[in-house]
Amino acid sequence: MLAQRSRIALFVCFFLTNCILAKAQVNFSSEIKKLSDVALLPQYLSETVVKQESSYDRTGGNNDGFEGTYSYLSKESNGDLVVFEQKGKGVLERIWTPTPTDDTLDFYFDQEKIPRLSIRFRDLFTGKVYPFIQPIVGKKVGGFYSYLPLPYEKGLKIVFRGEKILFHQFQYRELPASQQVTTFTKSLTKDDDEALNKAVEVWNYGNHSVASLYAGRTEVVAKTQELRSNQSITLAEINEGGRILGIEIDSAHLFKGKLRDIALRITWDDDRTGAVFAPVAEFFGYSFGQVSMQSLLLGVNRQGKLYAYFPMPFDNKAKVELVHLAGVDFGKPISIRSKIIYSKEPRDKHKEGKFYAYWKREEPALGSYYDFLKVKGKGHYVGTILQAQATDFTNFTEFFEGDDSTSVDGLMTVHGTGSEDYFNGGWYAQPAGWVEPISGQIHGCLYYSLPQGRTGAYRFFLSDKMPFNKEFYHGIEHGPVNNNRPVDYSSLALYYAEKPLINSQELTASNAKFKDPENYSFYPRLMDYLTYTGDMSRDGFDGKHAEMTIDVNDVPEGNYSVFVRNEMPVPQDLKIEGYSNGEDLSMADKLGKDFIYIGEVQVDQNRTPINLKFDSPQSSKFKFDVLVLSRSAQ
Repeated sequence: MLAQRSRIALFVCFFLTNCILAKAQVNFSSEIKKLSDVALLPQYLSETVVKQESSYDRTGGNNDGFEGTYSYLSKESNGDLVVFEQKGKGVLERIWTPTPTDDTLDFYFDQEKIPRLSIRFRDLFTGKVYPFIQPIVGKKVGGFYSYLPLPYEKGLKIVFRGEKILFHQFQYRELPASQQVTTFTKSLTKDDDEALNKAVEVWNYGNHSVASLYAGRTEVVAKTQELRSNQSITLAEINEGGRILGIEIDSAHLFKGKLRDIALRITWDDDRTGAVFAPVAEFFGYSFGQVSMQSLLLGVNRQGKLYAYFPMPFDNKAKVELVHLAGVDFGKPISIRSKIIYSKEPRDKHKEGKFYAYWKREEPALGSYYDFLKVKGKGHYVGTILQAQATDFTNFTEFFEGDDSTSVDGLMTVHGTGSEDYFNGGWYAQPAGWVEPISGQIHGCLYYSLPQGRTGAYRFFLSDKMPFNKEFYHGIEHGPVNNNRPVDYSSLALYYAEKPLINSQELTASNAKFKDPENYSFYPRLMDYLTYTGDMSRDGFDGKHAEMTIDVNDVPEGNYSVFVRNEMPVPQDLKIEGYSNGEDLSMADKLGKDFIYIGEVQVDQNRTPINLKFDSPQSSKFKFDVLVLSRSAQ
């Protein structure tokens, strides 16, 4: 009888505890806290789903906002555009656009007849209107973003007071009817202000550590040891429950270069496979051999220290290793100095998942999506790191026209508007756009080279982590339509779950390595790699004399053949360096019949710009759409 009463008491306690948790208040403070308190990341979310309203082309084409065709849901009687409308309880977690205007957005909360918030579209991101303050809102690599949470109890409607709105994404989280919600108001409480200021403080801080992100006592495993060819070393082995809060490795220069032949392996409890098994360089945000990422949770800091501050709870044991992938002998052993910082607080199995990073590399088939993560089970998605290399040389980085797509438990929940848009950027290959490595706290561009056809990017999901209960799909297109641009993708998909939901692709020295392209392409109408004097401009040669200078900073040292793909017949009397009247045209077979061979050039170790001269005794015209430096046989 006593045992029965005890069971009843435990059941009642469990029931009441879950009821209390289910009714925990959702308000501005609770949501903004997620942007600074990274310790919350492992916690499961229940009865909620993240969705998105965006301007994507509903026909499957690439008109994702260029004309505004799909950029509104309906029109008001006065012609204003309804761009977002949801009923019931939820939180608007993220707003993104590359095309803000000075038109006004009206936010109607809880079916109110008068907008509770009216703000210029542009001022969502400028930091001029409180509480939309930077860096919680802002602009990076061509994209404008806001992570200021806007909770609502009885729905939210956003109306654009203007004639035309272009690209946008409104990401939101649906909440159950039983959830207690306090609707957003511009008059923040003291608690709201403190939570917002804490988020701003964390996002503004430029040199994070475990101490700056986590409270409480920690333990440290510090080692200095040698890694030898084709061997592994253990950075830490913990034989009790706890959570890793920091992984720090000195000497960032050790992991630079093309090989990426040293891997990080992390194993939890009795898992047979690594929770993480990926190239060190890729996990810590290097891009094509260069140090790049400096985010809140992963990267390399200014002192050359690699760091990972994702919370990683485990049940009974954890092991962190560095593994040299067999195949390349690096000769002299490498000295590795590391720290693993952890707490003795074990995972709460009912509330938290373990951290996993799924690595893969693939040249996705034309016509098919690239899958970041496709799994069955329960968990939540928290991050993407992507490296991308075009495998042709005439379409630059057009693979980045591809939209992201997410399905949760069999229902499509998110459809994006372009790859750099997914990473909160905008306008690749355009001035002030996605053209250079810039790190934000949770998103950024890792690399961009037009001549190489390369880019890299990352995005972490803090307040907007995506929960799933039965199955999850997260992928991205490669190309403007029908996945029609060939590309080599390498990615890490970060998630929390009870167990590994998928094993990383087999990692070898061969498939970890990246190679430099054979061909480097320059486009007259894109960026400023080509500059002109005399009778020449972006529109072509029109006259008698001109010079064109090629910026070769993105081209490795070596000898190259020069080709152009002409858009009009070549005048008979035009001379371009070594080319005249069809001379040496046989060389053009290397790239195809549309290309004309110009001559040979050398890129020296200083990357001295290359000049080409155009001369014609009579005024003539010549036009090309791409110039290619093709690596010569050494």
